[in-house]
Amino acid sequence: MCDGDIQLYDSHAHLVSDDLERYPRNPIPMDSASLPADFPFGPGTIGIPGGKHGPRPVNEKPTAEQLRSWMAQEHVVAIAAVQKGMIYRTDNSYIVDAADLFPDRMRAVAIVDPQAPETPQLVRQLAARGVTGIRFFGVGISDTKAWLTAPDSLKIWTLARDLGLVVDIEAPLDADVVIPTIEAMADRYPTLPIVLDHLFMPTLTDPDFGIDARYEGFRARRNIFLKWTSLNMDVIREKGIAPETVLRRAVDYFGADKLMWGSDIGTSSGTYKEMVQRAVASTRLLSDDERRKVLHDTGRRVFAHWQGGSC
Repeated sequence: MCDGDIQLYDSHAHLVSDDLERYPRNPIPMDSASLPADFPFGPGTIGIPGGKHGPRPVNEKPTAEQLRSWMAQEHVVAIAAVQKGMIYRTDNSYIVDAADLFPDRMRAVAIVDPQAPETPQLVRQLAARGVTGIRFFGVGISDTKAWLTAPDSLKIWTLARDLGLVVDIEAPLDADVVIPTIEAMADRYPTLPIVLDHLFMPTLTDPDFGIDARYEGFRARRNIFLKWTSLNMDVIREKGIAPETVLRRAVDYFGADKLMWGSDIGTSSGTYKEMVQRAVASTRLLSDDERRKVLHDTGRRVFAHWQGGSC
């Protein structure tokens, strides 16, 4: 690291413009009536009713300029700026423009529909603009397996590999169906980094918090990585579990070089300072080397092609 302070790389930060004319919003409706009974994002998250914490919750949706200022205050050296699908869907205009403002500190991850006919050309254009990855965001998709593996979808996986992009996948509701699908894609594209959001939402059941043999394929494949986010810590907190014990289990199971921290600013509740403090606190059971990998090295290596050295 570069000095005595803990340095961080934020692998999951959402940016939202305050210019509604230039970057119009097109939100996806989300209400409790449309959610299944076992929906994992419970009261600890703000994406659904009841998720705002405390009597005066802080639910920031920062612009690039705002987040850049907070990053400097909190020793966050760089971020993966992840498209906010619930607000912009596949219109990536703002996330790409935002990353262009601070190219040494922000790299965009754009959402694409792998089956849309315009997606191949869109991915080429996004890569030319310097995006670091594409995100498959399956909200509203009924058959996720088919959505990810249809012939048109495979063209997008192949294009991502050929262009040197990361494929980022939102944690699905039908995890048991999607897990073998992702394993198959990792085998088909062994040089393509695949990053799974929110630890793929383990069940948090005893004795290993749901991080068990179901994820053996993720552990065994070198090109699959997982994010440890504020959303995870919120859901864990609502279960009455100490986040550091879940992270310790995740590191023991997957290895610190496959795990990366993401704030989830723009969705999860709290200030950026609080998110950083919670992230650091969650590593209290890790060694210094493990902490450095989870908070900085893994995310920056995967999303920014960092090889070590100067911050």
